[in-house]
Amino acid sequence: MSSFRLRPRFTQMLDLGVDAAREKIVGQVARDGARCEVKSFPGFVCLRIPEEERHCWSPRLNLSLEAEGAEQTRVEGIYGPNANMWAAMLYAYLIVGSLGVFSGILGGCQCTLGMMPWGLWIFSSMLVIAAGLYAMAQVGQKLGAQQTYQLHQIYESAVGQRVEIG
Repeated sequence: MSSFRLRPRFTQMLDLGVDAAREKIVGQVARDGARCEVKSFPGFVCLRIPEEERHCWSPRLNLSLEAEGAEQTRVEGIYGPNANMWAAMLYAYLIVGSLGVFSGILGGCQCTLGMMPWGLWIFSSMLVIAAGLYAMAQVGQKLGAQQTYQLHQIYESAVGQRVEIG
């Protein structure tokens, strides 16, 4: 269950209405006594690792349930870290990306004007930091791989079908 995506995902069609699909997933997880916390809202289900087993890179499975006809539901599942970790990574990417773009523009202007292009040094360091952030995200995925697999098994057991992660 290794993926180069920052947030591995899957799509599955269930032959149930949205509410019935949500009830089936939530009910089956509760009946199985699965070791996960379930948050359920209309059109959305979240499966999380219990708090006592959670660590910085623990995953959660967010399931979006959308109607696809009278009695069919499209389930969009996205694996990702805790919301706090995801926000920290997102803001880090935004800051590094913004600094990289502006320093790249500055360095390009400096080259065009025949000046010392020190902006390109900042640009190249932002590229290195961005690569480091991506590598850190991949390491985090590997640290949470066992728990991701656990959540995936719980979901497959709840719907009674195999699901391929893309």
